[in-house]
Amino acid sequence: MSVYVGIDVHRKRSQVAVVNEGGEVLANRNVPNGVEPILSVIGTLPAGTPAAYEAAFGWGWLLELLEDYGFEPHMVHPLQCKAIASARLKNDKAGAATLAQLLRADLLPEAQLAPPEVRQLRAMLRHRAQLVRLRTLLRNRIHAILADHGHGRPAGCWSGPGRQWLASLELPAVSREITDDCLALTDAVAGPIGRLDEEVRQHAKADPRVRVLTQLPGVGQYTALVLLAEVGDITRFGAARKLASWAGLTPTVRGSDRTVHHGHISKQGPAWARWVLCEAAQTAKRHPEFAAGYEAIARRRGKKIATTAVARKLITRAYHLLTDAASGGAPS
Repeated sequence: MSVYVGIDVHRKRSQVAVVNEGGEVLANRNVPNGVEPILSVIGTLPAGTPAAYEAAFGWGWLLELLEDYGFEPHMVHPLQCKAIASARLKNDKAGAATLAQLLRADLLPEAQLAPPEVRQLRAMLRHRAQLVRLRTLLRNRIHAILADHGHGRPAGCWSGPGRQWLASLELPAVSREITDDCLALTDAVAGPIGRLDEEVRQHAKADPRVRVLTQLPGVGQYTALVLLAEVGDITRFGAARKLASWAGLTPTVRGSDRTVHHGHISKQGPAWARWVLCEAAQTAKRHPEFAAGYEAIARRRGKKIATTAVARKLITRAYHLLTDAASGGAPS
């Protein structure tokens, strides 16, 4: 008899439900997170048993557990799982059972599950971005202190002469303490950022698709790697518009009868992909390929919407470049 597992994952505990092929609930227990508690519910099930769970916070350990013990993992797209979102009874017990029932009926809206090496690459690239943001925050804090005391240095504050100039400034005791602390923290993150930059270069050198994507204006090695890590296998998208929709760069549509309203972009999908595309668009919008279109949209809709439009054009171009490369250079 076939059985199906649904797991409602939370930070400290998870609800685990097991149903048979007839839809009967065989077990539905709330257990602490960990290998032994989860296996106390599903450990006796046969190898290859399908198990569904939502792509919620901290799901990585559960995926490793299911793979290590021979289960067939299915990651659920939480926003598309309408049966759970619209249920009249909304609790962990009902959620876990519903996941198992949807899996049994083959109605599960699954999210793409990247292989381990791609997930590790994503983690490395996101870590670098967070460290760079931290460094920017610290530098901005120093600029704010300098502005409070009427100081400014057009040549910059972070080179050798700039650091000497900062050290020579006469500042109140607390302002000097904050400045020195921010400088020390900036120096502390410089080492990890440099190490990660070298890792980015090594990954970029080993992946020929990076060279393909860097043909696009505003796209460097880091941007290309982030796109590749977030998108994964480009062949899973049947068209460029589907890739743009997945990235959340297409407008929302609300229609009834003959009335149709187009809203802001949906912002569905990975925020990291949208962020890196909008960063690249800041440079690409000045390139001859995009400048005229950017200016036309900026006059009508504003600069932010125009920049987002350039980001969508970039991901559309990226789709065609990658599909051409995947087909050996033949037209996609």
